[in-house]
Amino acid sequence: MGDWESIFKKSGKVFLKIQEDMRRVISLLKKNKAKKILDLGCGSGRHTVLLTKQGFDVTATDVSKSGLKITRKWLKKENLSAKLKEHSCYETFPFKDDAFDAVISTQVIHHNFHNKVKFCISEIERVLKPNGVVFITVSANKYKRRASKFEMPEPRTYVPLDGDEKGLPHFIYTKTLMRKDFKNFQVLSLHKDKGDHWCLLGRLKEITPHVISPLSS
Repeated sequence: MGDWESIFKKSGKVFLKIQEDMRRVISLLKKNKAKKILDLGCGSGRHTVLLTKQGFDVTATDVSKSGLKITRKWLKKENLSAKLKEHSCYETFPFKDDAFDAVISTQVIHHNFHNKVKFCISEIERVLKPNGVVFITVSANKYKRRASKFEMPEPRTYVPLDGDEKGLPHFIYTKTLMRKDFKNFQVLSLHKDKGDHWCLLGRLKEITPHVISPLSS
């Protein structure tokens, strides 16, 4: 599998432009009086910095030490503070149930095989409070601009064989599959952004059952 650590070491700050829906998302978070936010897969910190500037209590996770290092430096430069933790979103989250008012994750969770992506979604549900807000963006295309050659080890899963994201799986979503995988959320908005990503804004339904993790006690 491809290595985000190598990408951040080589390129430094990656994905600097604020996602186009974030202003709307922040408005909803404030309307809902959200305080504790999880930035899942923060990369080099663009949304961690933005959300912290807006006064939220932000916890940011990423699998890359270098990405977190860049985020930490950026926060320090802006005289801001957030909790940063090295972690893969495809493993059990190191947080208790109902720990966050919102989870934000842009262009992250689709970078694996479908069973791993669905596990990540189940963990997002677990750490969100009932009626908690989620904003997730995932790939809606085959990322042909990312590489010239691909392999397809599973249905809807493309792995670039060259380019900057060589070896990184891209699970490709459809609108119908988004609604299926996020069935435990009330969908407020589901659309494509200018970069051809599905963008889902929703609230966790109160009746969602949790699988209690060891961290819940």
